[in-house]
Amino acid sequence: MKHTLQGNTDGVAGELQERLLSIYELAAPVGQLVTREIASLMLEVSEEIGREVAVYLTRQGKVAAVAIGDAGTVSLPEVKARSEIRLSGVRCIHTHPSGDTRLSDMDISSLRRLRFDMMAAIGIRGSETIYGSLAFLTGEESEDGAPYIFRSEEMTLQELVRISLTPLLRTVDKALARRYQKETADEVERVILAGIGEQTGSLSPEESLAELAELAKTAGAEVVATMLQKKAKPDAALFLGRGKVEELGIAIQNLDASLVIFDEELTPTQGRNLEQLLGCRVIDRTGLILDIFARRAKTREGKLQVELAQLQYRLPRIMRQGLVLSRLGGGIGTRGPGETKLEVDRRRIRSRIHELETALADVKRNRREQLKRRKKAGILQVALVGYTNAGKSTLLNALTGADVFVKDALFATLDPTTRQLALPSGRAVLLTDTVGFIRKLPHGLIAAFRGTLEETVEADLLLHVVDVSKESAEEDIIAVIEVLKELEATDKPMLYVLNKSDKLGEAGASAVARLLHGRPGVLVSARTGEGLESLCAAIDQAMARDEAKCTLHIPFADGAALDDLYSIAQVIATDYDAVGTRLTVRMKESDLSGWEKYRIDEKTDAS
Repeated sequence: MKHTLQGNTDGVAGELQERLLSIYELAAPVGQLVTREIASLMLEVSEEIGREVAVYLTRQGKVAAVAIGDAGTVSLPEVKARSEIRLSGVRCIHTHPSGDTRLSDMDISSLRRLRFDMMAAIGIRGSETIYGSLAFLTGEESEDGAPYIFRSEEMTLQELVRISLTPLLRTVDKALARRYQKETADEVERVILAGIGEQTGSLSPEESLAELAELAKTAGAEVVATMLQKKAKPDAALFLGRGKVEELGIAIQNLDASLVIFDEELTPTQGRNLEQLLGCRVIDRTGLILDIFARRAKTREGKLQVELAQLQYRLPRIMRQGLVLSRLGGGIGTRGPGETKLEVDRRRIRSRIHELETALADVKRNRREQLKRRKKAGILQVALVGYTNAGKSTLLNALTGADVFVKDALFATLDPTTRQLALPSGRAVLLTDTVGFIRKLPHGLIAAFRGTLEETVEADLLLHVVDVSKESAEEDIIAVIEVLKELEATDKPMLYVLNKSDKLGEAGASAVARLLHGRPGVLVSARTGEGLESLCAAIDQAMARDEAKCTLHIPFADGAALDDLYSIAQVIATDYDAVGTRLTVRMKESDLSGWEKYRIDEKTDAS
């Protein structure tokens, strides 16, 4: 096997490179940090070239890699860990040409990120005595939850080589295994949030990151840091600037973070580049929301919709798995015996997407039939819409006595729930709780959940639930309206329900007046029941406002029109004469124009 030098070899004479390559022929005794021969050779070359030299030794004492850096740092080759639980099984010994063998923050960060068995620095001072210091993970945690690292005082090389590594590393591996099992049981990931942006409009980048933090907590993560770069637009390759990415990498290592979540949707290229540079998993806002949806989906339809959205999101990102999955070329001389793993994965995903779309089409047809039957029976539909965590499910429970899951968390309810609501006039309507909306709601999610959201599109009245206690209530309203525009449901009659009145402070009255300016609405508290009677009366009035009661006479020759009438109107009474059918109906004002030729009465009140 041909050995190579890692790192920056520019300007290094061939004779010096050969001397470093000869280190591959050497070895250290099992359990000993390094030998004097290896250390001396490293330091001799390091002094001549004025750069750091690093050697990586396995637990068996074999040289795994030799690298050259610059005066301040050395590029560290990726080390494949033996497992996700224990140390990597490789230790790094590198030179400090300055003679100062104190380990730098970058050295410690590399120790954390790559889980080296040891990180050691050596140098020569004064009488050419070799000194050094080392650091290692102990397997325990410090007070802030980060992995505790032991740093030694400076010692002579003779003192360093006397340290027996084998029992020490065995103890650390056991401690790491115990810690890993505890973390797995707790299911808590330490995450860093990252975003870019400048103040545009009413919602600041800081507020957007704060909302991302709430999403992360909903997913069961612990947010250990946030990082915001004032930048007009994302970098095409790394999203953040390269310097900010390096800063983020150090933060990941120092805080022992296992995941970085970006506030905007990353391109497949950005995601791949960031994972390679940061050495940890990277997802974006869309991936996080999909994870929450996957946890929340309970019904068959909800699970199908989430899986479809996940696969559509993952398909263009398969390449992140690396060059091992890269395609075979096309044309003469490049055709292989079969598909590459990448092609197989893509084909399977596309096939599953087709299966899911077919299954959801069937569910959609069934729902349309249900809606059609409801309309034929004259049952009116009211849909609860609003920003996530505004209190829609709590309101549904309070109005109808339902037992829908309620939690103070984003997207606590995913699957729609429909219950009957009796109004003061005696009219009964169906009230449906729909999935909450959010700023930057991914378009793919809206498309995947379009079937579920048809409850909104087909509703006769929308109850727009707003958390009146939030400072960003107006921005929440705007975000919901944007989603309704995408669903083409902004033409629906809408009643604003300002919820959580029990949380209003002294400035509550002005907040209510500001939000209801030019908007029909009611102030309520779903938790205490305050204002619910007024809300039911307002729903009753809104329903009556858009309805008309009239009498139609449809000739037997136009019998087909009866089917159309039953699909849009509530038939109150039916009678027959010699030439046709006489019907008393209640229908929407907007639908009356098409039936004027059959009308035989003056318009009357819908009630």
